[in-house]
Amino acid sequence: MHLVCESDNEITLELPHINLAGRLWGSPDKPLLLALHGWLDNANSFEPLSHYLTEYQILAIDWPGHGGSQHRPGAYPLHWIDYLYDLDALLTVLETQPVAIVGHSLGGIIASAYAAAFPDNISNLVLIEALSPLYENESKSKKRLTNSFSDHRRFLASLSKPVSIYRDMAIAANARHKLTALDLQWCELLTQRNMQNLDSGVCWRSDPRLKLDSPLRLTFSQVDALMQAHTVKTLLISGSGGFPQLREAIPMANRWFKQLQTIELEGDHHLHMGNALKVSLAIEAFLKV
Repeated sequence: MHLVCESDNEITLELPHINLAGRLWGSPDKPLLLALHGWLDNANSFEPLSHYLTEYQILAIDWPGHGGSQHRPGAYPLHWIDYLYDLDALLTVLETQPVAIVGHSLGGIIASAYAAAFPDNISNLVLIEALSPLYENESKSKKRLTNSFSDHRRFLASLSKPVSIYRDMAIAANARHKLTALDLQWCELLTQRNMQNLDSGVCWRSDPRLKLDSPLRLTFSQVDALMQAHTVKTLLISGSGGFPQLREAIPMANRWFKQLQTIELEGDHHLHMGNALKVSLAIEAFLKV
């Protein structure tokens, strides 16, 4: 594996097309879990789970444009499909294949779609507040495309402007707390990794393109065709206060997945942080069956 180990569990993974940063917990003689974070989060989101899943080695990456990972080159719009190529390249360079992929939100969406297409490459799948690629009615495609162009033009115009600088990270963490209602301690943990220090304060180091409207979203018929006969053994963990659309989609999930277990635990969309103990116990029980 093209992996450079640094201090405080920090690692760098050299993929053929991009370098990823991440964190690695646990000794190499333990079974490997590959952890994939959600949109605008980073590898730190799995630190709470690392305190409980001590029977495993956990590799949590930063997706491109997140945390300490490289940004995708150029200034073109981003698309979720790109992450599938990142995951495939990552699994190719790993010397030890993971016993499971644990994906939260966007990370779970990517892992689930990849496993549907390449079931032989993944042994077990744990989805935390995630199920399948997002979809919408084809009637919205024109509006989505025009919105994407508008967003991208504003982004290009902003490149000549100075970046926003905060006095300290606490201001940014509080802003995320007020916007998302995520507990402040978890906002602080995530913010630490998504920002960089400057002489005059701190600024975001996340790729600003991550916030732009996607130019294209799949239709239900496309997602349905992809997810049919999903053969990878899968655990779906939802939060009692998480996205209600996920819980409503469980009957659909039971039709898609051939080996699916579902469990609802107390917590919000980030329950793997706020309820890490119960989530870790569910993961351990699933992997020991």
